Amino acid sequence: MQVLQENSEGVSAALEMIAGFDTALVDGFARVSERQNAALAALAGAVAGSPLAVPVAEAVAKLSTGAIAPEQLSALAAARSALLGAVHDALLEQADKALGRNRFEWECPPVESAPSPLAVGSRAWLGELAIAGWRGVDHDLVSAADKTVEALLAEPALRRLAVLLDGFTAELSASSPIATADRLPVRRWADLWTRALLLSWRGTEFAVAEQVSGRLLVLGVDVHEHGTAVQAQVHGVVETAGAPARRVRVSVAAAKVNTIVGPAIWQLLGAHPQLLTALAQHRVLELTDMPLTASGDLLWQDDHAKAGEQADPFVTATVLLPQAQAPAVPPLDRDPVHIAEPVLFQDYRISDGALESDGQRVPVELGALPPSGPLTDVAVRNSSAMIGLLRWDANGWSVRPLAVRRKVKGVVTDIHGGDWALGPTDPKIAKAQAKSGDAVAVLRERAGRLLRK
Repeated sequence: MQVLQENSEGVSAALEMIAGFDTALVDGFARVSERQNAALAALAGAVAGSPLAVPVAEAVAKLSTGAIAPEQLSALAAARSALLGAVHDALLEQADKALGRNRFEWECPPVESAPSPLAVGSRAWLGELAIAGWRGVDHDLVSAADKTVEALLAEPALRRLAVLLDGFTAELSASSPIATADRLPVRRWADLWTRALLLSWRGTEFAVAEQVSGRLLVLGVDVHEHGTAVQAQVHGVVETAGAPARRVRVSVAAAKVNTIVGPAIWQLLGAHPQLLTALAQHRVLELTDMPLTASGDLLWQDDHAKAGEQADPFVTATVLLPQAQAPAVPPLDRDPVHIAEPVLFQDYRISDGALESDGQRVPVELGALPPSGPLTDVAVRNSSAMIGLLRWDANGWSVRPLAVRRKVKGVVTDIHGGDWALGPTDPKIAKAQAKSGDAVAVLRERAGRLLRK
């Protein structure tokens, strides 16, 4: 792999503009200072040569009057997203060049549909949030979104917006009263607000580009866990007859509560036994007419898959990954936070929390290792090979481990984040889990009792 570059001047300038906009959200658009006005004017200037020029300029002008509509706030969110998209494209081009990868171009047309009343309702609440600012958030403002979120969760086409708002409101509620807080996650909350607002304008969540039949060879799984939800995002390579190999993702999710943690979260994903078997036993998945979007996402239907023969993810990463065509990136997903490129590292050493290889030093996200699998800090530090996700944040490039190869008592051992998808294989962990009881089973039994009353 070629050496990844440091941030370019253009990337740094764009991020400074975005930071200025994010600062304005702290106190809210009802109280825009002179400095914040300048930051918003800079944002408008950055998109002056694009189709966003007129609506963004009008939105900035409206802010000075103290009255702004959700449509105008959406224009500001779109401008912020466009700048992040430019940063994303520059970074992804850099990564593709360093990794020597080819990528599909985005060609899928947008799906037109009438705006949902529920999405319109969420847009109105997000507008109130922006006007109040993070410092103006209280329990009343957060609870005003409860009914909207509940209704959104019941609508499959709006599930992505619903889960985002559910987690966002939970964070705001847990942080209230925010007015007296010493530090705020300014960038994170601005990201969530922007994404939610733009998702409220989106029509059908996914446009299926084709049905694929073939072999899915798993590289690894990245587990995202929140207090109210868990998602397992599987990265792999699909082989289909008469077509080049291509990279794909599989995302399955479930609602949860705070008491379900560690290996127990896999039970929440029990509706996908073929996928979990492939993760735990390192097996190929034989696919039949599985829906695939233009963004490279398999819309997982477990009855369209069957776990087959065993396949070593490290062999897949060595042989297939370098030549597999990378997926296109949808316009709304062009954000540096979504960059997650599967990579294979070998012949490296880890020192002071960073991986050193081929004259390059890349920080390792040791703090992101999920407790739902056997990947540990010690296993990563003592590894000789790693399958990971190349990611980027404000501090530069980093790698998130998905699997490692290391020696245990003289024997070369592979350790994967999905090894416990069918239950812990470590006797100590299994014994501790049995002793503490099955939290998922208990909660399901209690829920069943309440429903029977």
